[in-house]
Amino acid sequence: MGSAHDGNSAYGHKAFKRSKSHFADRVTADGRDGWPVEAGRYRLVVSRACPWASRAVISRRLLGLEDALSMAIADPIQDDRSWRFTLDPDGRDPVLGIRYLSEAYDKRESDYPGGVSVPALVDIPSGKLVTNDYQQLTLDLATEWTALHREGAPDLYPQALRDEIDEVMADVYEDVNNGVYRAGFAAGQEEYEEACAGVFRRLDLLTPRLARQRYLVGDTITEADIRLFTTLVRFDAVYHGHFKCNRWKLTENEVLWAYVRDLYQTPGFGDTVDFDHIKRHYYQVHSGINPTGIVPLGPDLEGWLTPHHREELGGRPFGDGTPPGPPPTAEAVPAHHRPTPEQGD
Repeated sequence: MGSAHDGNSAYGHKAFKRSKSHFADRVTADGRDGWPVEAGRYRLVVSRACPWASRAVISRRLLGLEDALSMAIADPIQDDRSWRFTLDPDGRDPVLGIRYLSEAYDKRESDYPGGVSVPALVDIPSGKLVTNDYQQLTLDLATEWTALHREGAPDLYPQALRDEIDEVMADVYEDVNNGVYRAGFAAGQEEYEEACAGVFRRLDLLTPRLARQRYLVGDTITEADIRLFTTLVRFDAVYHGHFKCNRWKLTENEVLWAYVRDLYQTPGFGDTVDFDHIKRHYYQVHSGINPTGIVPLGPDLEGWLTPHHREELGGRPFGDGTPPGPPPTAEAVPAHHRPTPEQGD
């Protein structure tokens, strides 16, 4: 997720087109792009508000890469220079020593297209951006960083299922992950209606699939589930109202609501979600859509921790692996930014 070149007020006034990641270097086991996998060398810069960055946060947790790959969390509210480290003491990232993520971009290249986006992987020794390729980054964490995975890490991109995973992810990306943005940032009625219809058409197609199987592909959690989850978990909080994707709420679809609750309650998913960051980012940054900057009080978060009964479909969340341990204390989401269990649960 990046910043608009014309500022936050431009959202909703021109057709939305997601820019390709300009910096597409890869960090690989063999270092073929000049960036070898190495514990402690890179810093992952994210925003908890951003669904694209949240994929990387979840993958890092599930794979147990916290000690090998440190993480910086940007303020959910951007200014004209985009993502900033105002959550940290003195407004600087304590490892990179910078106030704005753009400083790492500028060290790599000047006059780059596409703006400043997260997730971003930064080389700590040089302070340079390595990649902002959100599509490839998580696949590489799953497949290239295996030497640094925790014992019991799940296989999020199993070789035998990759073709099917890729096919499912491509449809989900086009219609759901990116579709909600095309609807929300549409500059005209026809453009909005086409995007919004596409979102719900794809969700309607996914519903029977997930009614008969616990996860999208195979019987374990894969990259496909991570990518769908990061949009669904934001659906009622921001996409339903702010982006006008309001044919129905996620809580009104029995299958998808149970599916997303199942994932939310799985270690590595819900413990990375910060509803406060999510709501404040969308409603306060997209001033072209929400000029008052008012953040709605709802939706009620009670329900996220209620029983989902998805285990009745079988499936093994982590396959032959094990759940991740609790997140590092410094990375824990504040309790008041999360749902609380309902009475009697």
